[in-house]
Amino acid sequence: MISCIVTDLDGTLLNHESKISPQNVESLKMAQEKGVEVIVATGRNYPDVIEIFKDTGLKTWIIAANGATIHAPEGNRFDHVPMDKQKAMKLLQWLEERDYYYEVFSNDYLYSPQRGRQLIEIELDRLCTANPEISRAELEKHAMTQFSQTGFSYINSYKEIEMPTIDVYNILAFSFDKQKLDAGWETFKDDPSITLVTSGTYNFEFEHKDASKGNALVKLAKHLGVPLKDILAMGDSMNDLSMLEKVGYPVAMGNAREDVKNASIEIAETNDEHGVANTVKRLVLSSIAI
Repeated sequence: MISCIVTDLDGTLLNHESKISPQNVESLKMAQEKGVEVIVATGRNYPDVIEIFKDTGLKTWIIAANGATIHAPEGNRFDHVPMDKQKAMKLLQWLEERDYYYEVFSNDYLYSPQRGRQLIEIELDRLCTANPEISRAELEKHAMTQFSQTGFSYINSYKEIEMPTIDVYNILAFSFDKQKLDAGWETFKDDPSITLVTSGTYNFEFEHKDASKGNALVKLAKHLGVPLKDILAMGDSMNDLSMLEKVGYPVAMGNAREDVKNASIEIAETNDEHGVANTVKRLVLSSIAI
């Protein structure tokens, strides 16, 4: 019997406008009222998740930064796995020297270069000029989703965050240039000192080698006394695979990547069709006596 629900945010609990539908909110609250534990597991930074949830009345455990941090519903940090600082600085140097837009997830801020948005505009102009059939408006939506996060602090150089008091949980590189995305992936895919994942079409992300949604979920499930076989997890992207592979009820969204669907026992409706709500009602609430 399912006693815990874990849901990704982007592409899963959030629709294409990065909003939570009333149906999704209601279903999770109903599950909580019936004694089911609810956990959010996302690639976003913790302060950004709090901003998204502020008007929903939902309070859950939050696995953020792709598993690098875990926060309790009351807001206190339960666990964290920061990157080796020297390694993080080398990765940021590599990105900066090659004109990548990047974001550094830390304790309180999302650090990003001052000229980061200018870099994205340049890439957009080049891509749309070379490919007139491409929808610039659609690409701009992806960029605005990235830029609309909470807690930005703009820096002139990665060297501004070298001090040891600033933890680095996740480094996200974003680009509309496929060659740059491929170069980043090929350069670091075999690096044993980091975890390399992607949470969207236009990014790749670095973390500590032991940081993943799956590892964080194992820690939290043990703390909560919840067997992994009794957990329902829902996701859509590559960074969700580590948790989907560990639970008894892995469910992919209708809009999920094929490899995510292949790792799941069921395919839900899309994130624009309240797939989380429908899945919770079908697999969880229907089996609990009213």
